[in-house]
Amino acid sequence: MQTCVPVKDLKDTASFARRVEQASGPITVTKNGYEVFYALRPDYYEALQQEAAKAQLLSRIMLAEQEIDSGDYMDVFEFLDKPRA
Repeated sequence: MQTCVPVKDLKDTASFARRVEQASGPITVTKNGYEVFYALRPDYYEALQQEAAKAQLLSRIMLAEQEIDSGDYMDVFEFLDKPRA
């Protein structure tokens, strides 16, 4: 379940920190009913960073496979010799 906290509740920082530590996911901080920012536990943030890195790597691998299939690639030795020429 998503947790929403109004920005005025941030005045009690100790209570807010405990709430973030105990939350199973991100906490949405709102102002006048609109999302202002999210607060995350460090381990949850790390997991998000790793998932983003994996997605980026998978995207690059898929692009490389498409280049290989289309024949639009260069051997590493050709690539290294190109700037020297």
